[in-house]
Amino acid sequence: MPIFRSLVKFKFLGLAGLLAVVATALQAAPVTFNTALPVAEGEFINRELLVLARPGDDPGGLGRNMEVNTLVSVLAYGVNSKLALFGILPYVDKELSMGSMPTGRGNDGFGDFTLFGRFTFFQQDAPGRTLRVAVFGGTRAPTGEDDEFDNLGRLPPPLQTGTGTWDGFGGVVVTRQSLDYELDGQIAYRNNGKANGFEAGDEWRLDGSLQYRLWPGSLTTTAISGFLYGVLEANLVYRDRNKILGQDEANSGGTILFLAPGLQYVTRRWIVEAVVQYPVIQNPHGTALENGYVVRTGFRWNF
Repeated sequence: MPIFRSLVKFKFLGLAGLLAVVATALQAAPVTFNTALPVAEGEFINRELLVLARPGDDPGGLGRNMEVNTLVSVLAYGVNSKLALFGILPYVDKELSMGSMPTGRGNDGFGDFTLFGRFTFFQQDAPGRTLRVAVFGGTRAPTGEDDEFDNLGRLPPPLQTGTGTWDGFGGVVVTRQSLDYELDGQIAYRNNGKANGFEAGDEWRLDGSLQYRLWPGSLTTTAISGFLYGVLEANLVYRDRNKILGQDEANSGGTILFLAPGLQYVTRRWIVEAVVQYPVIQNPHGTALENGYVVRTGFRWNF
């Protein structure tokens, strides 16, 4: 797997991120999706997230294995106490192998750029806790390559680093935070466009996250430099079938439920974190490839 070659390229990316602690308060945050907690006005949030997706079973019995490694670089800016803007640029490294193929097929490069906004429309604060509800929406632009070839010909759409399409998405996220724990929930929808005769299936997802403070066990007046949180997240994702030349691709899409345990260490300015997503329920359409486990690890900070 050429992941080490790609990591050399990754160092030239700006480290960025979706979420982190704001300057005036400590907070945990979900690892696999967004939060309704604010980005401080006039401040930037940075994150670097490395996502290592390993293959699952092949119901088709062809011995197919698909590995995808992604470095996600994102920059967030707090316009005011309610509105935040986010830009996301991934670098993707993909490789497909199959029992009947003497060598695998692979590709790596920058993916599509995503830009979205998040607006908090409800906020209820009390001593030691807060409840916030936000809407978000944006677009994914076709900045990645979608016409790469290898010695066997044009790479199939799942191996391209870009989609060639403009895709829209949106949703609602809710956050309940106290001194001991944080709860986050999200519902989101993505509408995918069509390019080169291919249209990826639209996607619905429902996400939940609990971050519970493990250390220190109690809060005192003694100065504390950081907090350790245990994290447990769930991600329910449904994808429609892909379309090829306007016809449904029978062996694509389906439903999957991930559970993701992990840890976060939170300070006033930065967070380090890691979770492992395990597929506990999978119902792919036809002989679509199943998902394996996914490792997500990285860090974030604000300035």
